[in-house]
Amino acid sequence: MSKVGVAAFVVAMGLALPAAAQLDGPVGPGPQGPLNTAKDLYASARYDEALSMLNGLRLGEAVDRRTVEQYRSLCLLALGRASEAESAIANVVKEDPIYRPGESESPRVRATFSEVRKRLLPEITTARYQVAKQTYDRRDWAAAEAQFRLVLALIDDPDNGGRLSDLRVLTTGFLELSVRAAAPPPPPVEPRPAAPASVAPSPAARPVGPVPGKIYTADDQQVTPPVVVRQDIPRIPQATIAMARSRGLVDVVIDELGRVVGLTIRTSIHPTYDVQLLTAAKDWKYKPATLDGQPVKYRRLISINVQR
Repeated sequence: MSKVGVAAFVVAMGLALPAAAQLDGPVGPGPQGPLNTAKDLYASARYDEALSMLNGLRLGEAVDRRTVEQYRSLCLLALGRASEAESAIANVVKEDPIYRPGESESPRVRATFSEVRKRLLPEITTARYQVAKQTYDRRDWAAAEAQFRLVLALIDDPDNGGRLSDLRVLTTGFLELSVRAAAPPPPPVEPRPAAPASVAPSPAARPVGPVPGKIYTADDQQVTPPVVVRQDIPRIPQATIAMARSRGLVDVVIDELGRVVGLTIRTSIHPTYDVQLLTAAKDWKYKPATLDGQPVKYRRLISINVQR
C-alpha cells in the first residue's frame, strides 16, 4: 500500500470512530484515562507511542476492547504494518460479529471490514451455533433462544454469502424448540362441579385461595402484582445502538419466592443485546405476587426502552 493510500485510509478510519470514542471513560491513573491518551497520541501522529499504550490496554480490564482494536488497526496501518492491522480488525469482528461500519463511513473502511468478515464469519457462526446448542442441551431455554436468534442473524448476513444453508435448517429447528420450551405451560383447567338444580350459582363466587399450578397475570385483578426488589437493565453497547430497535419486550415468570423462573424475548432489540438482557434477568428479584395473602406465580411483560 502506498504512503498516500495508507494516509487516506488512516484519516477515513479516524473519522469513522466518533461513536467508539464516547464509550471509554477514565481507566487507570490520570484524569483522562489511557485509552483517550492513546487516541490523542494517534491524532498527533505519534503512532509508536499510541500503539504501545494500546497494546498494554489489551491486557487490562474494564476497557472497550473493540475500540482498542480499532485504534490499533489505525496505528498499524499508519506504520505500514497492514497484515497486523487486519489481525486487529479480525479481533473486532470476533468480539462483535454483528458489528459493521455504518454507511456514513468511508467505502474503503467498509470494504476492509467486509473482506475480513467474509473470511471469518462462517467459522464464527458455526462456533456460535455450538455454544447455543450446548446451552440448549443444558435446558437453559431462554438463553438458548437468544443465542439461536443471533446465529440466525449471522447466517443471513450478506457477508456469509448463503454458505450455511444446512446450518440454517438446524438453527431454525432448535430456535423453535427453544421458544416452545421457554414458554411456561398453560395453567391446568379444573372442572367445576355442577351446581344443584335448585341452587343458582352466585355470579360473584370465585375459588378461595390460589389455584395450584396456575400462573396469574394482570388479567387477574384480585391478585396483587409482584414488586421489584432488583431489576437491573444492562446498558446497550454504543456499537450496537445504531442497529437496535428502540423498544423490546420481555416475558418474565416470577415464582412464589420472587425468583425469575421463565424468560422469553417477545420483541427483540438486537441479537447480541438480547443475550445480555436474558443473562441479567436471571439475577432479578421481586417481592412475589399474592392472592388472599398467599404468594403465587405471576407472568408480567417488561418493556425495555433503548435510550439513543
